[in-house]
Amino acid sequence: MNGINLLMPNGRDHHFYGVTVGVVTNNQDPENLGRVKVKFPWLSAEDESDWARVLTPMAGNDRGIYFLPEVDDEVLVAFEQGDINFPYILGALWNGKDKPPVQNEDGSNNQRVIKSRSGHLIILDDTEKGEKIIIQDTTGNNKIEFDSSTNTINIQADKNIIIKNQEETFLKIMNGDILIECKNFSIKTQQNYQLEAGANCKIKAQAKYELEAQSGLGIKCAAGVKVNDGSLEVM
Repeated sequence: MNGINLLMPNGRDHHFYGVTVGVVTNNQDPENLGRVKVKFPWLSAEDESDWARVLTPMAGNDRGIYFLPEVDDEVLVAFEQGDINFPYILGALWNGKDKPPVQNEDGSNNQRVIKSRSGHLIILDDTEKGEKIIIQDTTGNNKIEFDSSTNTINIQADKNIIIKNQEETFLKIMNGDILIECKNFSIKTQQNYQLEAGANCKIKAQAKYELEAQSGLGIKCAAGVKVNDGSLEVM
């Protein structure tokens, strides 16, 4: 008889009705079914349960919401029809040692948070007139922020932002401007490049501006070509 047998009330062999608190001891399910094993510290420091299925809001064939408890997480355990051989994990519990990532000190309960072991964050902030959705990595230097109060999306990266696409990438601004400000700016295409302006087009260089073509260069203007400073040099 091991410590888990003590869970069985007298006269009700192998049954325990209700829920109890356990601590995860193993989450490496040999059958890859997303199960864990737990121990009951108030009962025994050594005995483990059988493999326990984990309750999740959605599950199906190669789909669902996958949040497997970590080893040493405190969880709430129930048993199928009271049979201790068939435990289920109903959810995880915070406690005096393991505290939630948000404290809600002002009682406003504005934030819903998903935070991983390494510190990756998804924050749903319902602060009135400051509503935001934030996706942030563990460094805090790389994030995407959706700001509902200003209707803006802010993408921040400590180094590179890379967009890859096999087909077309189409950017359309219905109303407003695009401003690109950087140290150096380069455009490279494998075939054609076309720049078209609905009204004026101005290119200005503080030092030297070079225009080079391998075959020919054409300049076409309905009203003629003007060269400032009264000078034109043809090599």
